[in-house]
Amino acid sequence: MSTEKLARASARHPWRAIAVWIFILAVAAISARAFLGAALTTQGSFTSHPESIRAQNLVEQRLTGPAKDTELLIVRSPARTVSDPQFAAFVTGLRSSVLALGRGVVVSAPDYLTPGAVGLVARDRHATLIPVTFARNFDNATAHIARLDQIARGYQRPPFQVLVAGNAQTQRDFTKVAESDLRKAESIGIVVALLVLLAVFGAVVASLLPLGLGVVAIAVAMGAVGLLGLAFHLAFTVTNMVSMMGLAVAIDYSLFIVSRYREERRSGFAKLDAIQTTGATASRAVLFSGMTVVLALLGLMIVPNSVFRSLASGAIIVVIVAVAAALTLLPALLALLGDRIDRGRVFRRKRAHRPGPGTAWSRLAEAVMRRPVASVAAGVTILVLLGLSMFGMHVGSAGVTSLPAGSESRQAFTMLSRDFVGGLATPVQIVITGPVTAPAVRADTAHLRAMLARDHEFGSPGTVTVNRAGNLALVSVPMAADPSSPAAVAAISRIRDHVVPRAFGHAHVQVLVGGQAALNKDFFDLTVHYRPLVFLFVLGLSFVLLLLVFRSLVIPATAIAMNLLSVGAAYGMLVLVFQTGGPAFGRWIANAFGFQQVPTIEAWLPLFLFSVLFGLSMDYNVFLLSRIREHYLRTGDNAASVAFGLSHTGGIITGAALIMVAVFGGVALGNLAMMQQMGFGLAIAVLLDATVVRCLLVPGVMKLLGDANWYLPRWLSWLPNLSARATGEPQAPRPAQPVPAGPRA
Repeated sequence: MSTEKLARASARHPWRAIAVWIFILAVAAISARAFLGAALTTQGSFTSHPESIRAQNLVEQRLTGPAKDTELLIVRSPARTVSDPQFAAFVTGLRSSVLALGRGVVVSAPDYLTPGAVGLVARDRHATLIPVTFARNFDNATAHIARLDQIARGYQRPPFQVLVAGNAQTQRDFTKVAESDLRKAESIGIVVALLVLLAVFGAVVASLLPLGLGVVAIAVAMGAVGLLGLAFHLAFTVTNMVSMMGLAVAIDYSLFIVSRYREERRSGFAKLDAIQTTGATASRAVLFSGMTVVLALLGLMIVPNSVFRSLASGAIIVVIVAVAAALTLLPALLALLGDRIDRGRVFRRKRAHRPGPGTAWSRLAEAVMRRPVASVAAGVTILVLLGLSMFGMHVGSAGVTSLPAGSESRQAFTMLSRDFVGGLATPVQIVITGPVTAPAVRADTAHLRAMLARDHEFGSPGTVTVNRAGNLALVSVPMAADPSSPAAVAAISRIRDHVVPRAFGHAHVQVLVGGQAALNKDFFDLTVHYRPLVFLFVLGLSFVLLLLVFRSLVIPATAIAMNLLSVGAAYGMLVLVFQTGGPAFGRWIANAFGFQQVPTIEAWLPLFLFSVLFGLSMDYNVFLLSRIREHYLRTGDNAASVAFGLSHTGGIITGAALIMVAVFGGVALGNLAMMQQMGFGLAIAVLLDATVVRCLLVPGVMKLLGDANWYLPRWLSWLPNLSARATGEPQAPRPAQPVPAGPRA
């Protein structure tokens, strides 16, 4: 069914359409409440088999069974040492409370008084560790980590401090901070969006419609994500992604449709005719815009990792829901409201604002097209200068050190690093398979441990565990660094590239390096490997879709070139502001907004930003170029069509961009470094796209190319016509469609 028919059917039977959406909302609410919480995790998983995963699988198959999570209880007293009877009594009582959780929750919790326990006392003897191993698997630890934390808090009393460190506790802290940041971002985005909508529409009712559609899209998408979580674990940031993208695209799509409907009503069309014409024009542009975003996000699904697939899934779901609501629910609401959509006037005007000749946007387009070479040169120069810093980008992960200073996980890691070894909870695991009990292999293993003991990142030879079959040995070595830090990743590279080959140069064994730090390195390497594949996939699909929509080879080529420039500028600004060691200007911006400067940009961000930004940039391209092409097909005048398109969409696109900047900016003002980087990168790219690209590059380039913008070779005339133009609106007779001219000499 075409968008025109969908709009007409929804407008003629509005209560049916609304009833369907109420039912969908109810099902989504039940799903989100029942399933969403259990679906989220901070642990990334691979569908490929990098070295760290192969090492982990061998350990589970031949030595330990399914991996169990171990959390560390840290007990510290500035006034007493472990030799003090009161310290010993305190630790014994704490351990007993932990074991009282039962064997179904905790399988072991040795302390420094347990016979055979070693390495559990700090160097200054004022602190000790209780390694708490949870039963079954990591999911069980996640389900019960709050109970362990509650016990630790119950024992917080002078002169003792008790903290919990480990993967499950870190996930819990990340999730809590992410939820807090999400609420802040939503409140900021909604308030700013309402103000912008009021400025654009000048009426309360018209302004509330897009916000309502955004809420519907987010609620339905959250329910769908909960259902998806029954089959797959999803990264905890997926909720932030759904909220952020839902507000941005749903409000944008509603803004374009409501604006076109009001424009058609002002032109004299009856209510249902105006809705039908809007469905044939703006709604069709919304459909193709949503398709460009979805196609761009599909590129992330190529990467065999749950983080990318989670983010892509959440964003794709909410975009599809937003498009569906814009094409069906919105026409139904417009039919019920009619001209009451203009109620609650905020700005009293004698005449409604009519875009067209003489407006600021029309004058801007004409000014740019009078000096197209200078305008294009200025736009390209700005974007290139902003993008230069991207060549100094270092990818990685800030890890636990990116949590707020007051979070328990960060305090615990700081204490571990100072008093013990920071990587005790997540040691490097070197897995040796083969005849590990043979004298030569045992000698090589000892040589390996000796070299690790001399490495400043380890400072310990670690422990060796051999399985009963004698065909696997596990060397477990704690690291001083955060497993996500550049130092930890560099240490893994040294072990794999230098230490292992030197230690086992002649032994007939297989040696694999695993553990959390190795897992992080494999993830970082994965993002680098798949980057060109994702780029080619997104660029190729975007080119094909734009070719079909606008029936031109030139339009998709120039659009892709301009979008690449804006994405590059966003990368450069991201490095300038967030990566340590850069110019003072970048530090000033970071300090002004409270951003964390860290050694690396999150490894998943370049790929993620490319896909999302490319989709959103194409979003605005479709809206602007659709109006330009509509006018060009009627008149055949390229320059006048560019001025017409910009004058009729400039204000709307600017308002939509401001809303997106507000939504993404709200995410950037959160406390997690990864979310700050994501929000800032998206906000700055949208801002550049709506200003430099839309106001300078698009009119300048289209003026220089003239009729060649619409060039389509005759041998491609068989392509289907997906033009985002009206097919059935009442209108005056039009001149015959001009034949697009080729490039002029």
